[in-house]
Amino acid sequence: MEIAILGLGRMGGNMAVRLMKGGHRVVVWNRSRSKVDEHIAMGMEGTDKLNYIPAMLNQSPRVVWTMLPAGETTDEIIDQIAPLLASGDIVIDGANSRWTDDKRRAPKLAAMGLKYMDAGVSGGIWGLAEGYSLMVGGDAETFAYCEPIFKTLAPPTGNYGLMGPHGAGHFVKMVHNGIEYGMMEAYGEGYEILKKSEYSPDLLKVSQVWQQGSVVRSWLLDLAVDAFKKHGNDLAHIKGWVADSGEGRWTVEAAMAEDVPAPVITLSLIQRFVSRQDESFSAQVLAALRNEFGGHEVKSE
Repeated sequence: MEIAILGLGRMGGNMAVRLMKGGHRVVVWNRSRSKVDEHIAMGMEGTDKLNYIPAMLNQSPRVVWTMLPAGETTDEIIDQIAPLLASGDIVIDGANSRWTDDKRRAPKLAAMGLKYMDAGVSGGIWGLAEGYSLMVGGDAETFAYCEPIFKTLAPPTGNYGLMGPHGAGHFVKMVHNGIEYGMMEAYGEGYEILKKSEYSPDLLKVSQVWQQGSVVRSWLLDLAVDAFKKHGNDLAHIKGWVADSGEGRWTVEAAMAEDVPAPVITLSLIQRFVSRQDESFSAQVLAALRNEFGGHEVKSE
């Protein structure tokens, strides 16, 4: 298939490469020309002029996938590209957008004759090699047309699916990230209890023992092993300051709106706020894990 990827950051750039390697014809756009040139050198076509994109796609209907900062930036680019597309063309937003944005965008684009899908994308900087988990919202017909793209982006085990109508993909991804907050907080607290105990065991060795056969084995635990190998058991050069990118807050808001008690996710979000006032080793673990799976910036001591 043909697809245009708009936005060549950590996620968008790697997704474009995976699609190209999977046999798709990939056209890329980015405001920064240097990123475009990097991808052209890999064998893609690209431009830093957004209005050139529609003419660079020959397949009908055309598929345009935005991988941009959620919110105003994504809205701005969709608003610019939409009038240049033809009836039946498809816009997919793969950012960590709020699901309510999708419910607003879908009818607006439908009035212009365009199809819209929201795609929650998980996999971080590891997705290029391992594949991405894809949680998609929209109609079944558009999903089926785009399925070859989803299949290429996903792991060979086929970890992608239609979650429901517009907004469902990003809603499921939001809850995914809320669960991630809770899991990371539990690991961080556990490691701090170990570190401060009378035994103070080797945390790398503990993590390696847990990696296989234990109930708490997970990809996050694998990343903890990587972090302890890189930075030592004290994570000495990582400041215990943990950002939140929005999805945890939205998950808590959704839980409140639905009268669902969600104490673990809620407290894990609050602990991130606490980390910005009082440092702890558990917060250092969280900061290290975020850097490992998503390349998120860490503050150094």
